[in-house]
Amino acid sequence: MDQEPDHRAQQERGRLEALLSLLVFNKPYGVLSQFTADGSPNRTLAEFGFPPRVYPLGRLDADSEGLLLLSDEAGLNHRLLDPEAGHRRTYWVQVERLPEESALRALENGLLIQGHHTRQARAQRLDPQPEMTPRNPPIRFRKSVPDCWIALELSEGKNRQVRRMTAAVGHPTLRLVRVSIGSFHLGALPPGQWRDVSLAERQQIFASIGSSRGPGK
Repeated sequence: MDQEPDHRAQQERGRLEALLSLLVFNKPYGVLSQFTADGSPNRTLAEFGFPPRVYPLGRLDADSEGLLLLSDEAGLNHRLLDPEAGHRRTYWVQVERLPEESALRALENGLLIQGHHTRQARAQRLDPQPEMTPRNPPIRFRKSVPDCWIALELSEGKNRQVRRMTAAVGHPTLRLVRVSIGSFHLGALPPGQWRDVSLAERQQIFASIGSSRGPGK
């Protein structure tokens, strides 16, 4: 069978994808995942000099930090965020007190949160504990209460889910940073900075959810 037409189609798809924007942004604390103000004191994405016509793929709460993807390509939002795609999102979570193994296993096995039973997850204490860029404003600190960073990997993203999960096992969240989507990691990008995602990185993102070509496969 002649595969040349399919080969040409793949080359053309790659060329078109290279013309579209896919950006990674390290969202700081106190920034909305939108370009328009909502009447709160929080800042918006309009302050960070993004190219025209890009929009955020999904969202992070204003008090959450870390990896946020933006694009001008229609269809990526559903492709990346549909829970049925089964892609994973990893958060580093600073919690009050030192969680026991029983608390971590409860997070992994799923919890009943507001009538919804969370999907199975992965949870572990980070060892060594990460050295994070200080947050502005800093987290609340109590000398009598230790804190700990854990990694929590989810395949769903209900509203305030991470915070509700850690609170349910007795470890309120102090700080929440998304560090990866699928196999794509935020890396050393400083808070408040963004960059283009390379074609190889784009393929890595979609490979992690079973497609290296994005919409239209």
